[in-house]
Amino acid sequence: MTFKHASSLIAILALILGAASCSQPTMLTTTVEVTGGTIEGVEEDGIFSFKGIPFAAPPVGYLRWKSPQPVVPWEGVKKADKFAAGPMQDTAFGSMMGGPQEVSEDCLYLNVWTGAKQADAKQPVMVWIYGGGFGIGMTSTPTYDGANLAKKGVVLVSVAYRVGPMGFLAHPELSAESGTGSGCYGIQDQIAGLKWVKENIAKFGGDPANVTIFGESAGGISVSMLTASPMAQGLFHRAISESGGSMAPPRASLKQAEEQGKAYLSKLGADTIQAARALSAEEVQKNTQGMGSFWPVADGATIVENQYECFETGNFNDTPILVGTNSDEGGLFVNQPVTGAGFERMMRTRFGESADTLLAVYPHATDEEALRSSRDIFRESTFAWPTWAWATLQSRNGQNKAFVYYFDHRTPNSPDGAGHGSEISYVFGNLASMGPLGAGSDSPEDKALSELIQSYWINFAANGDPNGSNLPAWPAFNENDQMVLFINKDTGARKHPNLDKILAFDTYYARLREETRGEE
Repeated sequence: MTFKHASSLIAILALILGAASCSQPTMLTTTVEVTGGTIEGVEEDGIFSFKGIPFAAPPVGYLRWKSPQPVVPWEGVKKADKFAAGPMQDTAFGSMMGGPQEVSEDCLYLNVWTGAKQADAKQPVMVWIYGGGFGIGMTSTPTYDGANLAKKGVVLVSVAYRVGPMGFLAHPELSAESGTGSGCYGIQDQIAGLKWVKENIAKFGGDPANVTIFGESAGGISVSMLTASPMAQGLFHRAISESGGSMAPPRASLKQAEEQGKAYLSKLGADTIQAARALSAEEVQKNTQGMGSFWPVADGATIVENQYECFETGNFNDTPILVGTNSDEGGLFVNQPVTGAGFERMMRTRFGESADTLLAVYPHATDEEALRSSRDIFRESTFAWPTWAWATLQSRNGQNKAFVYYFDHRTPNSPDGAGHGSEISYVFGNLASMGPLGAGSDSPEDKALSELIQSYWINFAANGDPNGSNLPAWPAFNENDQMVLFINKDTGARKHPNLDKILAFDTYYARLREETRGEE
């Protein structure tokens, strides 16, 4: 063999060996390079977890009441082995939910669980958004631990967002600063988290082209808002809402929310935003009334208009949706005795011209009926009608399917039906977790129900359709047959429950939309 031939052969072998080495998959380890620097997580039982990953700059000082800003880079390896502090809120929440009580204004961190062995595994990604009436909530709640879902082949991410006045205070000065509006910082945090996922999740074995957002209560409402937000376009590909939906007319206009924000800060002795930013986070928080006292505002950029109208006109982020409610949503919120006469007075005061239509479908002849109807009114008005309206508009005006469920799992502790949030521990497989969201039981029946729900949720995340082998068939929802999946000991598809009540509320919300248009 001549030197020329030998050198050619060596070159060919080098190319072959080089190609072979390039084709070797990159194995996932506990050390990952992400936006901002290098993090080091932990591995346990085949699952890698990375906790407390910064996805935005700390929203403190001048950045208080600002859109989330880029991550501040760090040097060296950042430990990602424990949750960051939750957002500012009443610290009793963490204790009640069985988690830590640490809160901080420096709260924009997320967490990742993955069972992928290779960085190019392209597993479906599920991004969890916690609930809490936009006033409480944190990712460190034990029920939200993502290890069990990660074991089933998805990359699970949970994203923190600002709540209460830190997340949703509107003010004329803040609107002037942004050039559009104010009062949507918590939703913008969620969007910033989704942008981080798009840029980084492939390094954890996730597929950035297959991202499902899912949340419960205010988290489900957030998911609904994101489906109509121009800022979230292209950042997710499926949406799951558990007891959520944002189809009612906005609670307040931007101008009204700004006036409320001015009044709130005035009580704190701060008549300007500069003065308010000089206050401690604890001072800003101290007069907050808890869940629901601050709410996302249609700021003109994050939330642009009435979401119902967005879906009516086709101006929304069209993805498959999986949405549903629980059978006894109102039981958590309505516990005081109610008389039949008191119920009727309340209805006429609250619903005005629509009271007769609603009273006709809510029995109240006895005090027992009045209490049951009070709870059911909360279920329909806050959760069931928004979910039904969302699914109806998606099936009517969207290119993708809607799947609707009704969680009605009854236990000795919940004989009247499934309470608000009671499905979460089944979704995450954390049945024995502490706090009111835990099932409090890991019986064979509960484990089987959890496996069923997880299979549906994961199938949907993977394919945009919850159906799969060995699962009761779940038909797509449409307004003609109104079929939903009842999830209980006899899981199966049936006609939408309580439809007479939902349709009565539909007439109420239609009238409310007309009144709202008249005020514009």
